[in-house]
Amino acid sequence: MRRANGLTTSVYRQVERDFGMIAPPVALHSPAPSVMAACWLMLRESLVVTDRVDRDTKEAVAAAVSLGNVCPYCVDVHSMTLEALSVAAPDDPETDHGVRRVVDWARSSASATTTTSHVPFPLTHVPELVGVVLTFHYINRMVNTFLPDSPLPRSIPQAARGRTLRMLGRFMSTAAQVHHAPGASLELLPAAPLPSDLAWARGNPSIAEAFARATATIDAAGTRSAPETVRALLHRILADWAGDPPDHALVAEAVDELPPSDRAAGRIAVQTALASAQLDSSTIAEFRKARPDDKSLVELTSWASMSAARRIGSWITVKLKEHHPLLG
Repeated sequence: MRRANGLTTSVYRQVERDFGMIAPPVALHSPAPSVMAACWLMLRESLVVTDRVDRDTKEAVAAAVSLGNVCPYCVDVHSMTLEALSVAAPDDPETDHGVRRVVDWARSSASATTTTSHVPFPLTHVPELVGVVLTFHYINRMVNTFLPDSPLPRSIPQAARGRTLRMLGRFMSTAAQVHHAPGASLELLPAAPLPSDLAWARGNPSIAEAFARATATIDAAGTRSAPETVRALLHRILADWAGDPPDHALVAEAVDELPPSDRAAGRIAVQTALASAQLDSSTIAEFRKARPDDKSLVELTSWASMSAARRIGSWITVKLKEHHPLLG
């Protein structure tokens, strides 16, 4: 793997080339270059590369997941990109109806109790669409933690924001309409085995490799920056989590049982995973008293975000297997 500075440069170069700009949701990971590369691998190979599923459908799924996670930043970006792509493409009522069915499926997948076993797409589309869903459950949590509510500066008047967002969408749609070869990002991280809970990715070698390498990298980051007691606590909480809002009293009680030195990290990890939109600056400031470096904070939140995304993936996979018994 490249040294940190070389890795950062390589990621930025690929993001700008394939995404059309240095996307802030990727760049926010920059204090931890390997984790930034992991985010890019998942985003590029699932969303940016189009194999069996068109970019319009993927952007619609990204926006739907972001809406469910209360991530207005990502909703703005992907809704405007989708709008620009739709303007550029001819109307097709049947295609539009099919996209709506996929969006409904993606929206339902955020909860184990609402995820439907009716899957409105063939088995060959599973890696790309589940990949987009899990990528945005991950990215939404990181964006909610580190970025503002909108990709636009606050100085832009409210009356001009819609027009400015549409301009941004048209700009991003230019890169979205270009064919991007699968697998070009894989060289950024070392090979790793695909975890069993990501078996849904096996039908697409590039996506399987991207998620295998990314999850191994993020797991290593968690080992470095999330205390062992915090990792055990979050795994225990997620094992019983079905996507419902957390019981804050019970979470607070569980975190208070951690050693005092681990409690700030515990609060951040649990809030990032279960209620990222509610994570406040005071919780982060408390963590920084002991770990003031940006890398530790990015690695901790990245690990928590990916842990939640993989838990969501576990119940999606259960429902997918009901519809596609050959999956995995």
